Amino acid sequence: MSNHLDPKEIFKLQFENRKNIANTDSKARKAKLKALLKAIQTDFKDKIRKALFEDFKKSPQEVDLSELYPVIGEIKHALKDLDKWMAKTPVDTPIGLLGSSSYIKSEAKGVCLIISPWNFPINLSFGPLVSAIAAGNTAIIKPSELTPNTSSVISEIITSLFEKNEIAVIEGGIETSTELLTLPFHHIFFTGAPSIGKIVMQAAAKNLCSVTLELGGKSPTIVDKSANLGAAAKRLVWGKFLNAGQICIAPDYVYVENEVKEAFLDKLKKEIETMFSNDPQKSSDYSNIVNQKHTLRIAGYLEDAKQKGANIIHGGKVDVQGNYISPTLVDNLDWNNELMQNEIFGPVLPIFGFDDINEVVEVINRGEKPLAMYIYSKKQKNIDQLISNTSAGTTCINNNDVQFFNTYLPFGGVNNSGIGKSHGHYGFQAFSNQRAVMIQHISSAIELMMPPYSNFKDKLI
Repeated sequence: MSNHLDPKEIFKLQFENRKNIANTDSKARKAKLKALLKAIQTDFKDKIRKALFEDFKKSPQEVDLSELYPVIGEIKHALKDLDKWMAKTPVDTPIGLLGSSSYIKSEAKGVCLIISPWNFPINLSFGPLVSAIAAGNTAIIKPSELTPNTSSVISEIITSLFEKNEIAVIEGGIETSTELLTLPFHHIFFTGAPSIGKIVMQAAAKNLCSVTLELGGKSPTIVDKSANLGAAAKRLVWGKFLNAGQICIAPDYVYVENEVKEAFLDKLKKEIETMFSNDPQKSSDYSNIVNQKHTLRIAGYLEDAKQKGANIIHGGKVDVQGNYISPTLVDNLDWNNELMQNEIFGPVLPIFGFDDINEVVEVINRGEKPLAMYIYSKKQKNIDQLISNTSAGTTCINNNDVQFFNTYLPFGGVNNSGIGKSHGHYGFQAFSNQRAVMIQHISSAIELMMPPYSNFKDKLI
């Protein structure tokens, strides 16, 4: 482990300190959130940008938009509403419990583990941390070893702001994650692939630990002939090729109505060139694939598609040594292709045509429930048909990806694409126990129905 922290020792320190942190008031929690805000917004901003360029070739603008802005939004939302979230919530009393009152108290779960992924290491480490702090927890962050420069900055930020008995970062590889998962955490927040999510959930079950699993899957996009094709193409190219497609909510494949398919493909190609030039590899606005292993994985999907008769209608350039794959559009492929059997998680966009919206509903329902679904249409009947007859963690109409930025919406998947919700109040609740409290003020009617039983008591019951 690069920062030489012992997981068991850190867990022990945080376990012993958990009640002190749980009993902090909103003022103390807000002070921590303000310190984190200052760290990422000013003190460490340049270091974060530099680290993400070294790990990914991410542009500073993309870092600000996709890594920093979501965390800043989470912090500001928590600062605004934390008092309300922490307040006792009175609830009604049924007539049979007359003489009592009840309320719900949100209490900290305790010692939490945040396992963050490599694709948005700042965003997906600090976003959940904001919720954990707001809810009054201690936390250990395990960032990805695939983005070592950014993980190092995450560790530096946390070390500068918090004592190890409250929040700590433990770096390392799979063996570190494995060791952490043996510890009896009170909540685990994991972001990553469904296959690893199953391992996390299995480990958590041994300690009856609650989990939030932010996973992924094949998020469909549907474009019908009523859509504004120009706007749809622009938004889709941005949402798909941001971070070179390495986004859990990226559009994974597109179904476009056949009547406008060719016109839409032309607009997609033009938007790719507008955003990233004729040679995206030289563009400062286009990111790399995270490493050679993932470059080879995506290149393998492309090769399989070509061998099975698919057409690469734009892009298709692969530079394994440079961890580069160009923005790529693929047509004429079927669901037996590896591209369609796996979450792509890269800059390759398969395009299908359709004539009847029911065809698309059937295709979506054949697979696992996706994390996101995107609909481009001005036809309410089609929008209603798609939403009513499918299931997805999130849905965005006439845009894509941007639903993630709305901290008032719950973010998360369903079944294979995730368990539990995050962001804003939903994130606060994920890291809280909703404790039920009932107070008896005067004699209860229940007392009239206690043994010994009689005919009178029978009638009361």
